[in-house]
Amino acid sequence: MPKQKTNKSAKKRFKLSANGKLSYKKSGIKHINTHMSSKRKRQLRGPEGEVHESQVNNVMYMFPYAKYAR
Repeated sequence: MPKQKTNKSAKKRFKLSANGKLSYKKSGIKHINTHMSSKRKRQLRGPEGEVHESQVNNVMYMFPYAKYAR
């Protein structure tokens, strides 16, 4: 029987909290940010975003294991 595969891109982008909510890091802070204001960089460093309830099932589909089961 073949193993189930977790979507690797989803694994890198999303994290499951203890309460069962999916969070992600905001984009645009990794590199080429010398043109950004300090305020913008500070805001991107801040709290993570939360996956909208309409998209949760789409994201959860990429994680086949029981840890992510709903």
